[in-house]
Amino acid sequence: QVQLVESGGGLVQAGGSLKLSCVASGRIFGIYGMGWYRQAPGKQRELVASITTDGGTNYADSVKGRFTISRDNAGNTVLLQMNSLKPEDTAVYYCNRLSYFVSWGQGTQVTVSS
Repeated sequence: QVQLVESGGGLVQAGGSLKLSCVASGRIFGIYGMGWYRQAPGKQRELVASITTDGGTNYADSVKGRFTISRDNAGNTVLLQMNSLKPEDTAVYYCNRLSYFVSWGQGTQVTVSS
């Protein structure tokens, strides 16, 4: 089965940047759309950015203009460039396919301090 591993999170000051990486054990990103999700304490997991098989992207209003999702369709990596981070971006960030979900990884913690 496909296994997803997220990395790149950390502690940053408001206004800072982070680049998250999602690596899959299988070559799934060129076959399915991929998304970055996040879950903050007390909240449901939400989709914040997605990229389709043809490279189209979509973003939640809360991150639009600040986050950029990209992928290597020939490989196994999806990235999330996060700029102008805000404290409300604090969450555990996960990646997964937009459909035909595989098991969720442990995510990577992003903490934005003010």
